[in-house]
Amino acid sequence: MGRIRAGVASTVGTIREHNEDNFYLPTRRPGETRGGDGEHKAEFDSTIDPDGLYTFIVADGMGGQLAGEKASQMAVDLIPRELTKRLSGNEIDDKSVQRGIRDAVAAANQEILGLSMIQNEFANMGTTVVLLMIRSGRMYVAGIGDSRAYRIRDNQIEQLTRDHSLADALFEAGTITKEEMPNHKFKHILYLYLGSKDARGGPDEIRAIEVSPGDRFMLASDGLTGVVEDEDLTKVVESVDDPLKAASQLVSMALENQSKDNVTCMVIHVY
Repeated sequence: MGRIRAGVASTVGTIREHNEDNFYLPTRRPGETRGGDGEHKAEFDSTIDPDGLYTFIVADGMGGQLAGEKASQMAVDLIPRELTKRLSGNEIDDKSVQRGIRDAVAAANQEILGLSMIQNEFANMGTTVVLLMIRSGRMYVAGIGDSRAYRIRDNQIEQLTRDHSLADALFEAGTITKEEMPNHKFKHILYLYLGSKDARGGPDEIRAIEVSPGDRFMLASDGLTGVVEDEDLTKVVESVDDPLKAASQLVSMALENQSKDNVTCMVIHVY
């Protein structure tokens, strides 16, 4: 793993008034918000420093008025800062890095939860978060909520995170079938998200992943994954060599498929 390229596209979509999604690339400036109206695009291209820390995040906010936008903004501001604070030394073993990620996300959760409790305009706000981080030549993936991470390799797609929706919990308990999940009334009701007391411990799973040159990854909000089939995701990510063009194409496909949500897609290539 010697070089990484990434491209991200985000849109308010055709139904919502505000874009409550936010994202983070290593080139993002502190305090720079990506939410609001309209479309946002960004790119990243860099040779990988073996001692560097590279973080990529997609966050999908929820809450009335601008509360969701605020929550997702806080997530993409706070998590990279907390990661740098905790992983700026020589922590190279998986357990140390995973603990640092868990603590960083937990700290962001505490800040979001705290603000929601003291300011009425942000009451009950929350956000999903899915992150991919590269540290010392290793890749780590974690998620809370229903924004997802995928790896695409050799025309095969693998979902790297699990959804924390009530429908998924019912499936895991054996109450409903896999076929019932996509259209279940609880599919978009989350039991775990940043801004909830249940997320005080951070992600319940942080995967350490072996990466091969040629691997491609995708992070996305459910405005994309809920309406574009895995087969189409795989085809676009595999066939389009420019990450930003691939992300933009997938966002357009989500809108063509009548997505009713904000849509954010990040595509990452490893060389």
